[in-house]
Amino acid sequence: MRQWPAAIALSKFRTFLRAEKGSSPYTIRNYNRDIGDFLLFLYGEGIIDPAKVARPMIRRYLGVLARREPPPHNQRPANGYARSSISRKLSAIRTFYRFLKREGDIKDNPLLGVKAPKLERRLPSFLDEGEAAQLLDASYAESAYGIRDKAILELLYASGMRVSEAVTLNLGDVDLKERLVRVMGKGSKERMLPIGIPAQRALEHYLSDGRHLLVSGGGSYRTGALFLNRYGRRLTPRWIQRLVDTYQRQAGLEDKAPHPHTLRHSFATHLLNGGADLRVVQELLGHARPSTTQIYTHITQQEARQAYYKAHPRAQPAKPSGDEAAKS
Repeated sequence: MRQWPAAIALSKFRTFLRAEKGSSPYTIRNYNRDIGDFLLFLYGEGIIDPAKVARPMIRRYLGVLARREPPPHNQRPANGYARSSISRKLSAIRTFYRFLKREGDIKDNPLLGVKAPKLERRLPSFLDEGEAAQLLDASYAESAYGIRDKAILELLYASGMRVSEAVTLNLGDVDLKERLVRVMGKGSKERMLPIGIPAQRALEHYLSDGRHLLVSGGGSYRTGALFLNRYGRRLTPRWIQRLVDTYQRQAGLEDKAPHPHTLRHSFATHLLNGGADLRVVQELLGHARPSTTQIYTHITQQEARQAYYKAHPRAQPAKPSGDEAAKS
């Protein structure tokens, strides 16, 4: 039985991501989803070979993603995708076609000349220093779960690592004596992250009084993963995202929009507010380009402006004189 050409191409691409680029399982999953959606769209349009796609079909797909009414052969959000999601999907498809071009599977790249939708520049959500302390000092149950949760949140704020990096940590990645954590970031790039004493103590507490209970909860299953669920298995990024949201509400921070990288954003902002060099923050965050880190300078500038208007005696509008006040 002949295989679907698009499925063969996608399978080759997944192998390339895993074997040559060293991409994480989460990265491969996201590429697989975004490209798979596009290939299903092509199938609905009667195209079974991605090599047969022309530029107008790419533009048509972007229109389908953005419009309000979803096509019948592929479910879409009722109000269309956000520009950021469309841009991400287009980036995945672009990478896929670059791979096909490199492999000689296509002659011309249909993505040439196709531009992503212009994105609105959004500042990342973060907690100020008092709110971060409020979150980290929230009430944690004196159980294996509460001890683990405390260690996770302290580590995220102390190191600025991504949620996806935290869940891949193994026992051997943590050096509590030196207060260092080895992280494998995007593109299999390793970096060593320092942590403070509160995070060190929270991890020591978890390793001595919490983790072994979670391992035993998993029966005969054993893993070298640092953070475990109730079954003794490695946690997932989605679970940690829910954890941050839960403790944020428990700490009385319901007005703060939950975000999987809330503590990462807070970490970067507080370092820059404290005078850290942008290049140092870039290295700690694992950003490939300084421009990615520069968004946090906008936050610090915004904070400085607010502090100025609040504190400087001549920053406020002049109060009306007695005569002016009487007239009003």
